[in-house]
Amino acid sequence: MIFTTANGTSFACGDGTGKPVRAAFTTARAARRILFNPELALGEAWMDGSFVVENGSIADVLAIVMNQPEIMPGLAKPRWWLRYLIRHLKQFNPRGRARKNVAHHYDLNGRLYSLFLDADRQYSCAYFQAPDATLDDAQIAKKRHLAAKLLVRPRDRVLDIGSGWGGLGLYLAEMTEADVTGITLSSEQFQASNARAAEKNLSRSARFLLQDYRDVAGPFDRIVSVGMFEHVGVAFYETYFRRCAELLGDDGVMVLHSIGRFGPPDVTNPWITKYIFPGGYIPALSEVMPAIERAGLLVCDVEILRLHYAETLKAWRERFMARREEAVRLYDERFARMWEFYLACSEMAFRAQGLMVMQIQLAKRQGVVPITRDYIANEEARLRGRERNARPRLQIAGE
Repeated sequence: MIFTTANGTSFACGDGTGKPVRAAFTTARAARRILFNPELALGEAWMDGSFVVENGSIADVLAIVMNQPEIMPGLAKPRWWLRYLIRHLKQFNPRGRARKNVAHHYDLNGRLYSLFLDADRQYSCAYFQAPDATLDDAQIAKKRHLAAKLLVRPRDRVLDIGSGWGGLGLYLAEMTEADVTGITLSSEQFQASNARAAEKNLSRSARFLLQDYRDVAGPFDRIVSVGMFEHVGVAFYETYFRRCAELLGDDGVMVLHSIGRFGPPDVTNPWITKYIFPGGYIPALSEVMPAIERAGLLVCDVEILRLHYAETLKAWRERFMARREEAVRLYDERFARMWEFYLACSEMAFRAQGLMVMQIQLAKRQGVVPITRDYIANEEARLRGRERNARPRLQIAGE
């Protein structure tokens, strides 16, 4: 890859293999800022047009750059330690701040998400059981996989913490005949979820509340949480799992689906914190397990999904780019460039920087979950049969 500075000087990055990629800085200030603080400044320079890609795409650039060591190690380590020392402040998410953080990302114009998500608007890692699976099929497979691990029985009371646009909750209500309560802090998601439940005549078995996990009333037979734990904050992990333990019945099962990191505790990318997910953090397993233990919950199963989210993000990025002009019309060019950078850097983080997805199955006592994993495949096969005989696929309200 070839970088060109504002004064015309060029330098190479990468191993020289692959397709040629060229990028340029249009101002000397942008180059200086990126040298000093690349994690924040590169995204900002891309957004304001002072860093441009002349051959290839921003995804191609990030695929190369994010595989490289720190540009300036002497500055990088002190900067990392500063971010690490103040990360509890950045992730301090009491109720009011948690709701504000959620609104920043999830209460954007609903049409934005329809540009790149699947028909069910699943905004979390899909489950690609086959290399040629479509995004829609992989998201259905994700819901099926989670339902199988939950071992949901008819009329079970199920709590969906961070219920998004309602897709998983509606799937559980329809396919397992459970009684589902979904909670979200997003006004947009709250309204859309209940509208979808009404459209499908599922309002009696699937209801969605605008409520914090700390305030919901139990008990529940099953608890599931997908893509929400990343917003809890390190200081609240023990609060989260203690509350789940209080809400879960003695014979209950919980499944947590969250992005995680293979390595030790770290910090959130400052560009992601500033522009995409304020208050968010991707935990290491070593940070999650002690909080689970202190809450008195038993870990029954842990599954690591490695490149599934990279493939999900690739599909989202390609779909977004195919309809990028619509995003510009919804917001503006700078916003579209921001979103393009977000999808691309997230994908490359899963490919090159040690991110994964963890599914942790929890219970309060032994004997609740079968002692071998055969039941997962068996339950998935049963649910697949029910899907084939079900009503038309769930759609977003108004689509």
